[in-house]
Amino acid sequence: MPTHFTNGVSNVTQGHPLYEFGMPDPAKWVTYFNDFNTYNASDWTITTVETGAGSATEALTDVAGGALLITNDAADNDSDFFNLVGESFQYSATKKMFFRARFKVSDATQSDIVMGLQITDTTPLAVTDGIYFTKADASTAASFVVTKDSTATTQASVATLADDTFVTLAFFYNPQSGKFEVFADDSKVAEVVNTNAPDDELLTVSFGIQNGEAVAKTMTIDYVFAAVER
Repeated sequence: MPTHFTNGVSNVTQGHPLYEFGMPDPAKWVTYFNDFNTYNASDWTITTVETGAGSATEALTDVAGGALLITNDAADNDSDFFNLVGESFQYSATKKMFFRARFKVSDATQSDIVMGLQITDTTPLAVTDGIYFTKADASTAASFVVTKDSTATTQASVATLADDTFVTLAFFYNPQSGKFEVFADDSKVAEVVNTNAPDDELLTVSFGIQNGEAVAKTMTIDYVFAAVER
């Protein structure tokens, strides 16, 4: 049976201007959530590589709850990568940080992927600063990367991807332990130290896919969520 809070709930002290608001203070967090019921290309910095005659496409697709479908052209190493316009997430060793996304790829082996928080960059597979998941061509194993100024801490094999199968990848930075807790399909699979956390850069939601062979590949993103304490 649910618990009813007739007068609402609060996460601020008495005397705060939002004490009587009846809901947690939304200004305590920087938050982004996209269920992809809508899509506007101008919200994103898109870096596309196409060596053939075709073109990559990005469009909403029919999935319960909404989804974004990214479809590459058919040449090897063709790619389509996205950075949310406006870098608004900053890592701090003293503040909680969260990221969670659900997505799938058409070919779990012959593709490279990125999903997480990075600086805005045209080469996200070799980004200098970020906290993100990645998967290399010719492998189905996803890794978790924490990198600052091109010096990275990498936790390999945090999840195994399968063709056309949704996976949920997430991390939580715990300031009490100084570690990133890494999750695959909502089960904790690793803890990663914050030694190379990018504390001097602003980050943004970043994702995308690169072909691992001369066949068009797709990435379908159900949702993406990021939050950090102010």
